[in-house]
Amino acid sequence: MDTVQRQASYDIGGVRYPRPFKIRRLGHFGFNVPDLEAGIDFYARLLGFRITDTRDFSKIPGREEMAARMQDPRIVFMSHNSDHHAFLLAHKSMGAIFGDDAVSKDVTVNQITWQVGTMEEVYAAADYFSEKQVEIRRVGRDMPGSNWHTYIRDPDGHTVELYYGMEQIGWDGRSKPESMYYRAFRQRPDLPQISEEQEIREAVAKGIDINAGNTIRDRGQEEYVVAGVRLPRPFKIVNIGPMALFVSDVGASEAFYTETMGFVRAEAVTYKGHRCVFLRNGGEHHSLALFPKALRGELGLNAGTSVATMGMQVGSYRQLKDAVAFLKKKGARFTDAVPAELYPGVDYAAHVVDPAGHCLMLYYYMERVGWDGRPRPASERRKVGKEWPESLEPMSDTYADPAFMGPLG
Repeated sequence: MDTVQRQASYDIGGVRYPRPFKIRRLGHFGFNVPDLEAGIDFYARLLGFRITDTRDFSKIPGREEMAARMQDPRIVFMSHNSDHHAFLLAHKSMGAIFGDDAVSKDVTVNQITWQVGTMEEVYAAADYFSEKQVEIRRVGRDMPGSNWHTYIRDPDGHTVELYYGMEQIGWDGRSKPESMYYRAFRQRPDLPQISEEQEIREAVAKGIDINAGNTIRDRGQEEYVVAGVRLPRPFKIVNIGPMALFVSDVGASEAFYTETMGFVRAEAVTYKGHRCVFLRNGGEHHSLALFPKALRGELGLNAGTSVATMGMQVGSYRQLKDAVAFLKKKGARFTDAVPAELYPGVDYAAHVVDPAGHCLMLYYYMERVGWDGRPRPASERRKVGKEWPESLEPMSDTYADPAFMGPLG
């Protein structure tokens, strides 16, 4: 009997767990930035995130006074897949008003959001966090996006969300219309709730034009052939994460994410005397990394953000090479500040810096962890040199991660 079974006390779909939820994946995240237009241009035009919705607080009744205190009152929702949003951009002035940086001014992440499997888990988590005396920011249902949520803070003040039921955007590229936002909840809803199908039927019965939502489009203007498909750039982002954070106390943060949130430590490394830990919640080597803040200055990374790196996975090794060439041609700034020791489980990677100073890790491969929960020994990992070869021999788990669902564009 393993440790998880011995400590079990909650039933999740007939399986016993030590907490009333089980994180499945990193679902979305957001940055607060000083220049929203520059951020939109970088993430939409260069990286290919599509804008699914824009929420302008100056146009929301009752929010006008708050919007007047913001330098830019918009939240921009973006996605690389069928999820309504995988990424949000907002102005730093909005983040300050919402209290995103209330604990520490270097918190430029407005949310780090983890998907669970059911609505029950989201709200059982709220009771669990309350019992654990974890600060709860809000509980309810978001619009746009339709996801049911519980928001908390981690020990460094990062807003962490658990969610279920993200709105999916299909072949017609339309999000839900604003007239369906009456189904948002600003407080914890009673369960059970009606299904998504019932919700749509109800909206139609009310005379709502369910096809009146925003239509997404790609902001790229060029054309490249990517694995047989014509796309506006020579690569496609197929997954987000891992996220690496600088924290005040690695031990305290590790305890929070493992003991309270249920992450599993995949690996720990000591780099220049600093202990760094890598945590997972599925078969990936890691979806979250924790580094001490003292390391930030030694690496020469942006002192204004607690984000060390944010991962962006592309569809293949060839796409990774082409993405680097494309972004360099477009004038994007790359950095060699992050050593390979700080992204174990990834072989070839490149680090590009967004206009706000966030460091993004572009990669194509992440090591998979098997049934025994053990990562590949470092001695058996691929050796990466400065010169990238034209092609690679496969590892046993190359292209073994979940396939990207749907067409590339």
